[in-house]
Amino acid sequence: MNIEVDREALLDAGPWKRNLIVCVFGSFTTIVGMTLLLPFLPLYVEQLGVTDHAAIVQWSGVAYGATFFSAALTAPLWGRLADRYGRKLMLIRASLGMAIAMSLIGMAHNVYELVGLRLLTGLLGGYASGSTVLVAAQTPKARSGWAIGVLSAGIMAGSLVGPLIGGVLPGLIGIRATFFLIGGVIFFTFLGTTFLIREEARPKTAKGGKARGGWSLVPDKRPVVAMWGTGLLLMVANMSIEPIITVYVAQLVEAPQVTFVAGLVMSAAAFGSLLSSSHLGKLADRVGHWRIITICLAVSALLLIPQAFVVSGWQLILLRFLMGLALGGLLPCIASVIRHNVPDAVTGSMLGYSISAQYAGQVIGPLGGGFIGGHIGMPGVFLGTSVLMALGAIGNFVVERKD
Repeated sequence: MNIEVDREALLDAGPWKRNLIVCVFGSFTTIVGMTLLLPFLPLYVEQLGVTDHAAIVQWSGVAYGATFFSAALTAPLWGRLADRYGRKLMLIRASLGMAIAMSLIGMAHNVYELVGLRLLTGLLGGYASGSTVLVAAQTPKARSGWAIGVLSAGIMAGSLVGPLIGGVLPGLIGIRATFFLIGGVIFFTFLGTTFLIREEARPKTAKGGKARGGWSLVPDKRPVVAMWGTGLLLMVANMSIEPIITVYVAQLVEAPQVTFVAGLVMSAAAFGSLLSSSHLGKLADRVGHWRIITICLAVSALLLIPQAFVVSGWQLILLRFLMGLALGGLLPCIASVIRHNVPDAVTGSMLGYSISAQYAGQVIGPLGGGFIGGHIGMPGVFLGTSVLMALGAIGNFVVERKD
């Protein structure tokens, strides 16, 4: 009994819980900053001088995607620098950089500046991904699934709340003032990160100056590659229906309700993941992260099949919500498996590549979903994604058995 109490006290010792609180708040605010412009982005593009309707839509898509494009390219770099110079330092850089970039977006004079500043936001940002690296590295391994699950919940909450705030604030204070306000909020994240986060000592680089490449330090590369592929599949599953959802919902409900129901469908999976991520992460700490990953992928594959044959909007909303509950366990478990299978000195690099794979899924998902929906039919999007998730479950099961 005393041994168990001492073990619990040891796990609770250290600054990791305070670090987690700061990282959750910081990830929430920065994700809100990246997503709040969704509802009013076309209006801002029009304010910046674009008048043709098709051009407004085109530039809005370019401006929104620019941040995620540059973030995908730089995530491995920031992860590698975090391993060498400190994970806290990368969070300070990201929060200050985003605070400045978000404020500058409110000063844009034309659409070219807007796109450039959105690229800069992705380049300088990466707070959420940096938080994942720090929390994964600094949290006791026995609590890593739960901690990353809580962090994932904060990230997903930011994705849900951002568009809601963006739908309200511009009407109250104006579009430019909205960017100034969120820039100020993210500046508080910078202050909290600077003064409240405590980072434990990192493993020192071997003498001789140069550190060996991160990939060469990984003893067994199969689990890491499997997790990269799983992260990509997760985002493909989440994003594959984005291009077709409004058209698909239009076949299920009356015209006046289409946009409302489509919005609920888009939010249902994220809301389900928000509710389940910390609980599944905690369960994974007890029963095994890889087991939860395999089960989550298999359940998601099964839930995708009836989505191709729904006859009403509420059925689709319910199935997407249930799918979100299942997918909520993947992000914390992916990070935990990587953490358990790579040396501490390269944790940031390997998680950085994992985050890039997830960003790639955010690109491949909509592209693939739009192509299949347009050429094969919308049920094919759900069935095709189901096959991918089933293959992912089988692949993870096989790799785990060989481990």
